[in-house]
Amino acid sequence: MTSTSQPRPLTSIDVEPELTARILLCSTVPNVFDVLVIPLLENHYPLEICAADPHAITAALRQHAHSVGMVVLDARADLQGPLDVVRALRTTCSSVALPIILLMDQASADDQARAIEAGADELLMLPMAQSMLALRLRNLHQRSALHRVNTTIRSDMQAHMAKLDMLIENGMMLSMERKAGNLCLHTLIEGQRLLHCDGGTLFLMTPERTLRFAERTRADALPVHEIALTDPSTGMPNDRYVAVHVALHNRAVLIDDVYAETRFDLSGTRDFDRRSSYRTVSLLTVPLAPRNGEVIGVMQFMNAIDPVTGAHGPFQADMLKLVEALGAQAAVALDNLQLVDAQKNMMESMIQVLATAIDAKSPYTGRHCERVPTLAMMLARAACDTTEGPLASFDFAGEDAWYEFRVGAWLHDCGKVTTPEHVIDKGTKLETIHNRLHEIRTRFEVLLRDATIARLTSQLAGVDAATAETVFDIEQKRLTDEFSFLAALNIGGEAIDTARIERLQAIAQRSWLRHFDDRIGLSPEESKRYEGLALQTLPAREFLLADKSHHVVPRSADLIPDPAFGFKVTIPEALYNYGEVYNLSVPRGTLTEEERFKINEHMIHGIMMLERMNFPRSLQRVPEYAGTHHETLDGQGYPRRLNASQLSIPARIVAIADIFEALSACDRPYKSTKMLSETLQILGGLKRRGLIDGDLFDLFLRSGVHLDYAHRFMLPEQIDTVDIEALVRSSSPL
Repeated sequence: MTSTSQPRPLTSIDVEPELTARILLCSTVPNVFDVLVIPLLENHYPLEICAADPHAITAALRQHAHSVGMVVLDARADLQGPLDVVRALRTTCSSVALPIILLMDQASADDQARAIEAGADELLMLPMAQSMLALRLRNLHQRSALHRVNTTIRSDMQAHMAKLDMLIENGMMLSMERKAGNLCLHTLIEGQRLLHCDGGTLFLMTPERTLRFAERTRADALPVHEIALTDPSTGMPNDRYVAVHVALHNRAVLIDDVYAETRFDLSGTRDFDRRSSYRTVSLLTVPLAPRNGEVIGVMQFMNAIDPVTGAHGPFQADMLKLVEALGAQAAVALDNLQLVDAQKNMMESMIQVLATAIDAKSPYTGRHCERVPTLAMMLARAACDTTEGPLASFDFAGEDAWYEFRVGAWLHDCGKVTTPEHVIDKGTKLETIHNRLHEIRTRFEVLLRDATIARLTSQLAGVDAATAETVFDIEQKRLTDEFSFLAALNIGGEAIDTARIERLQAIAQRSWLRHFDDRIGLSPEESKRYEGLALQTLPAREFLLADKSHHVVPRSADLIPDPAFGFKVTIPEALYNYGEVYNLSVPRGTLTEEERFKINEHMIHGIMMLERMNFPRSLQRVPEYAGTHHETLDGQGYPRRLNASQLSIPARIVAIADIFEALSACDRPYKSTKMLSETLQILGGLKRRGLIDGDLFDLFLRSGVHLDYAHRFMLPEQIDTVDIEALVRSSSPL
């Protein structure tokens, strides 16, 4: 149906530019140009025209998918075809997203109902006053345009929210990551996803003030060379390199066209393109700077990708802040990791320094504090690798657990810092700071001198010279024999029996004459031990060997461990007892009861030191691992008498490592070197008596850990053949 009125412009209602969208007019009726096209064009509506058949409409919508805001279907010639088009469009587009208007002649109520039911938004009955037509088209067009604007805003907000969510998730992930390499790679991948770009590289600052290639998103091998921040020849900043410029100035740099860039030297990038047939278009370089502002690294991204065309192009400037936020997150997380690693390394080095100092303190400990953790780690790895038997379920849960065990093993003898060297190194019974046998020999020299004087005096008194000489010879031989006996006792190389004790006491009853005051030239501490003792008139007659009251060093109350620590030990009343007869009467070895306690007390002090330290949660078991290697499975160990149920597998590992190292060491001055088989036989005896863990001992043998350790730390001549299975059988509990 054609209009009889002349075409005239639509009413002059302004349409805001941001609300404009194309109108797709679908018609085959000739007068549609007069009725609608010319007025729409005169009012500057963007217009697309196509035939009113489904194929043409589909093609037009596909071509202008992002710009069509309204469809006008001319149904005056045929109603059924446009209704089918409306139904098809409504399967993919809502009424709000794409309003559909049907141009109709005067239609029946049934036809109007069919059109509305099919999904048409408006039915415009022609002819119609053009002012009314303009208003209705305008309202529908603006509604569609507003919907498109809202959709765009919503889409942009969702995109920004997604990016913010990505930053939040990234921050959470970075806070949990414990490995710097994983953190760097994750940051690069997230940056690549955030920027929708082709790749990225991360540089880290070195202590030498260079940038090293730390990570990249591509699978290419990382360059091994480093980029100096300053020119080695001039000392001037290398500002010509973009990564160095960003690191020096802590400021991001955006390059839209690598091949047009003149500020920086990008010859390396261009050379890479030439070699790899790649084309670098754009670069975005961002600093990694934590809280203190010192740059610790640089991220560089290349080639932003257009989400529609897939072409490489420049980065969007509005993404810079988000990438800088990502860089700041990564910098803080990386800085925290570096601080944690630095603290861990410092702590471990301090522990090793302490252990080395203990080892250096005395040749009697050799390199014990260094070797025990090495052997303990070897045996622990073998236990973790075991897939059958009682140890199959044992494992350390992650790197922290391994580190905790290693620290505990390194600190197992930390209490020895409190043990005096003269006790550790005591090689003879009379030794304190020096070997007091020399004092006793001096007394024998005095007695021999007295005998010489007596011989000469008797001759002057008229005694026959031969008789005087005979008496002197007898006394000299007696003194020589007695001193030799005392010197042998002093060595402590064999057990002392009752007969020797009686002879010692008899020798001690001999006397000598002291002419000098024994209370002058003493330290204040030693002088206290003479308080309350009666002064002797000089010259004073003294026993050749004596246990004097001032030989006893009392134990003060503050040296008694707090009962809260749960130590089950017998504490000697005296701190030290330097009595000469008392020391020479030691039945085996060279140590008195007090000195033996002082040696063992390193365990008590070590436990008290470690349990008073505020270890982090990941190191809470360090005191347990370090403080139980003298405990035994039968509950008779030292110092808490823990039983098997109270001793963990790691603690039992340290105990075996401690014993084996002490027995097999070839650098101890107090003992002869043992063969490997002899050392293992002794350990086998401990297993048979139920003192050490039998399963771990068997694993120690069958896994070959004993041989691996022996080849590293024992002399070749110590390593002999061991029948492992025979030893396992013979060491089984009785």
